[in-house]
Amino acid sequence: MPCRASVAAMFSIPTIDRELIAKYNLAGPRYTSYPTALQFSASVDQGELLADSLAENGPLSLYVHLPFCESLCWFCACTTVITNNRDRADDYLDYLELELRLYRAHMRPGRFGGAFCILVVDPRVFLTFAQLQRLMAMLRANFTFAPNAELSIELDPRTLDEAKVALLAESGFNRASFGVQDVNPDVQRAVHRIQPSSMNRECIGWIRKYGIRSLNVDLIYGLPLQTVASFGATLDEVISYQPDRLAVFSYAHVPWVAPAQKILERQGKLPGPDEKLSMLELIIARLTDAGYVFIGMDHFAKADDSLAVAQREGKLQRNFQGYSTHAGLEICAFGMSSISQTSNSYRQNFKDLEVYQSRLAAGQLPIERGYRLSADDKLRRTLIMRLMCDFAIDFAAMSHLLNVDFKQYFRAELLGLQDMQADGLLLVDDGHLEVTAAGRLLIRNIAMRFDAHWKPAEKRHAKTI
Repeated sequence: MPCRASVAAMFSIPTIDRELIAKYNLAGPRYTSYPTALQFSASVDQGELLADSLAENGPLSLYVHLPFCESLCWFCACTTVITNNRDRADDYLDYLELELRLYRAHMRPGRFGGAFCILVVDPRVFLTFAQLQRLMAMLRANFTFAPNAELSIELDPRTLDEAKVALLAESGFNRASFGVQDVNPDVQRAVHRIQPSSMNRECIGWIRKYGIRSLNVDLIYGLPLQTVASFGATLDEVISYQPDRLAVFSYAHVPWVAPAQKILERQGKLPGPDEKLSMLELIIARLTDAGYVFIGMDHFAKADDSLAVAQREGKLQRNFQGYSTHAGLEICAFGMSSISQTSNSYRQNFKDLEVYQSRLAAGQLPIERGYRLSADDKLRRTLIMRLMCDFAIDFAAMSHLLNVDFKQYFRAELLGLQDMQADGLLLVDDGHLEVTAAGRLLIRNIAMRFDAHWKPAEKRHAKTI
């Protein structure tokens, strides 16, 4: 549990010191896992990875990745398949069904009986009405959902209609997320994503009409042609949608990972670091003034949302889906490029669609690479998660949780925080570490100090701000 002082700090608005941000604005992980996916290897024993799953005996979190999009947004770094041919989704569902059946052989008998808590499906509603029906039938044929299960879906207003929303609600979906990014028409043209605000409002109307209780909206700042003033107008418009949660991401320009991002360099001026910081100041001030709690990183939620409640109670979690309210769940992920997580390991499917399908056709699970955690990894995973969620560490409580003498085990790392203390990012005494309001903006940098794998020269991550 965070101490009283840290809870108070959670709800204060940080002051942005530009010189300090420039000092710490390094490339670094987002810590949706520890170790990060950069440590995954194709040489890991897949039998051991699957044995880890067989050893699990608790609730499940399911994730299904469907990669199809009708057109490519030029800022996107996701694993996608661009097509207008809906028949390709039928073929993909055939292989997905085969993957579900093959995976069940590696689950402990009896885990099919109603303990499943959360499902995240990411089809961007490329699927037709009939394909959505088939997907849900496949999942319910292989897994039993608890009565209070959270079912979440990523929606694209550009391919959504009322009949699909009605089907999703009837199928049990109770959480939805929209990618909006920006409502400014000039910015939308520059990033190749035309999505008028009127379209967003119509889709939100359907979501609420059919009783899907929670809505998240994604925004991105740092895109071509954005200014502080233009993004302020976008914030005002999106606040008027009254979403329950917002994820406001800093655009990560990584053309060495996503070559299409090079197109953005020709579309107009990309905001520089100083202008992006001004946008960040505006985002935090505008959203907190509107009643949203700054959860951390790039996430905001209404004060009565379960995410904000979990943070206040010290129960917030972080995983491949970002911030979550569910602790200790095995994540079973299906579809190309998806990543699964157990207590002891991670495994990732092939990112190439043809290879993913050929492995399944040969009767093999399509695992490309993975990672098995050492005892040290597990300690650091827990510590980094608590830092990312609570912004405070009680040394005695952490010693009890990790079954080590925390101050002794992490002695070198704690001594190495002196510069961050001097810069006002941290408060450290004999029994506690607390992240200040200013430090929350650099929480990734603080977590990096406890990362045994991170290398300062690593260039494959985006900047922390």
